[in-house]
Amino acid sequence: MASCVALLSGGLDSVLAARLILNQGIKVTGVNFAGAYCPRPAEGKSAADRAAEQLSVELVILPIDSGFIDLVKAPKYGRGGHMNPCIDCHILMIQRAWEWGKARGADFVVTGEVLGQRPMSQNKQALGIVARRSMTDGRLLRPMSAQMLEPTDPERQGLVDRGKLLDIQGRSRKRQIELAAQFGIKDYPTPAGGCLLTDAGFSNRLKEAFEHREDSVASIELLHIGRHFRLGSGAKVIVGRDEAENKELLRRKPAGAVVIDGTNLPGPIALLLKSDSSGPSDKSDRLLAARLCARYSDRRDAPEVTVLVDGEPLAAKPATAAESASLVVG
Repeated sequence: MASCVALLSGGLDSVLAARLILNQGIKVTGVNFAGAYCPRPAEGKSAADRAAEQLSVELVILPIDSGFIDLVKAPKYGRGGHMNPCIDCHILMIQRAWEWGKARGADFVVTGEVLGQRPMSQNKQALGIVARRSMTDGRLLRPMSAQMLEPTDPERQGLVDRGKLLDIQGRSRKRQIELAAQFGIKDYPTPAGGCLLTDAGFSNRLKEAFEHREDSVASIELLHIGRHFRLGSGAKVIVGRDEAENKELLRRKPAGAVVIDGTNLPGPIALLLKSDSSGPSDKSDRLLAARLCARYSDRRDAPEVTVLVDGEPLAAKPATAAESASLVVG
C-alpha cells in the first residue's frame, strides 16, 4: 500500500486534501507543528486533533523549534501583514514533514494549499518556490489544486489517480464547503489558522521581544499568555488574566523568574523575568512588579496591599492605569 504524510492544520482545506488521498486507498499520517507561535491548547483538543479523529488517521506532532524562530527573524521571502513569513514557514514545515515521513517509508507529502487562495503565499510562483526549496524532489502533492498544477511524481508513477484530484483555485470556499458536506465532514474551524504570527498584538510583542534578545522557544511561548510589561531596567513582567493563565505562568516559569503572588487579595499571579539585555532584577523591579500585579487585583483602588514576592510579603501601592499603560507591550 502506498503511504504519505499530510500536513494537517485542522483547517478545512487540509482535511479535504487528506480525505481525497484516503479515498484512493493510500495510507495517510497527519503531521502538525506545535510550539512557540503555534501553541497547542492547554486543555482539550486542537483542531488538528479533531481533524485526525474525523479522518481516522494517526497524528504526529513535530516541534516549532529554533530553526523556525531563525526564519521568522530573517525570512528570505518576506512577510505577510504582520510577522508571518508564510512562504519560508511552509518550506520548512513541508521539508520537516517529508524528512519525517521519508525516514518511515512514505512515498510523498500532501498539503491542503489552494492555488490563488492567499495572494502572497499561494500564487503559482510561491507554490513553485515552496516545491523547489522544500527538497521534496517532485514528491509534494497538492490535491485541492493538482489539476491546475504540473503533475507530480506520485501522479506520474500511478500511485495517485490525477483524475480524482481537484482543480480548485481562488479565494471562494464554496466548493470546499460542498465537498465537506459530501464527505460528512462537519467539525472544522473558520479559516483563521492557529499561527499567532498573523495576529497584530502577538506580532508587536514578538518584535519587542526580539529587540531585547528574547528569542528562545520558551520565551516566545510566553508571549501569548497574560499582560506583558517592559520595565525601565529591561526586565519584563507578565501578569495572568485569569486562573487558567495563572496556572500556565507557574507551569512555564523560567529558571530565575520571580513569582509575584497576589491571589490573597484576590488577584493574579505575575512573573518578573530578567531580560537578556537587562541587569539583575533589583528591589525597585520587584516593587514595580508587585504594584502591577496589584493593579489587576480586586483591591486596585486600595492605598496599599501586601503581595508575596518569591514567598516573602511585600507592601505595595497598586499601579495606576496610566503607569501600567506606559509600560504595556503589545
